[in-house]
Amino acid sequence: MSRPTDWNSSLWKNCFEGLLDQELDHGDEWTLGFNYRQTDEVSKEERQRGWKVGKQCAYGGFRCGRCSKTWWSAKVTLVFRYRLRKTAEKGTVIMRPYGQSCMSCHDDQDVFYMAGFSEIEVDRTLLHLFKKIRKNCYGEEQDGSDVPVSDIVRKTKPHKKELCEACHQGICCLEE
Repeated sequence: MSRPTDWNSSLWKNCFEGLLDQELDHGDEWTLGFNYRQTDEVSKEERQRGWKVGKQCAYGGFRCGRCSKTWWSAKVTLVFRYRLRKTAEKGTVIMRPYGQSCMSCHDDQDVFYMAGFSEIEVDRTLLHLFKKIRKNCYGEEQDGSDVPVSDIVRKTKPHKKELCEACHQGICCLEE
């Protein structure tokens, strides 16, 4: 298995732009941004303004900034907040990736590192997101086909809640 890469927001933006025309071909302009503090909660006011939220698990690799240890996880929680402003013909997606702490040097300071992802994993995750956007923003019926899943069997160690930032906040995708 290759070494994990570091968090790369430009990879997510490039893949988002690359898939946009074929997946959301309704003529609206969509953008992807990042907010590293957002949660999976949407207030009543935000719902009234059209915001929706979803979360997914993704497969990513981590590298400790202190000891350089690397590890893989199939339980990297990602939260996507999105809305379509039909009058402006603009859609916005705001993403938050959650991190994990290093098992070797974890201490009480809750230092969480961001995962790096392969382009294939980013595409798979975004395809799932676009399917939700088509359903929730454009009212498209789902045809029952699911987003392609990798043929690779991903063996990772058991999920350690004490090392997971999303578990600390009670929103880990493992809880679903």
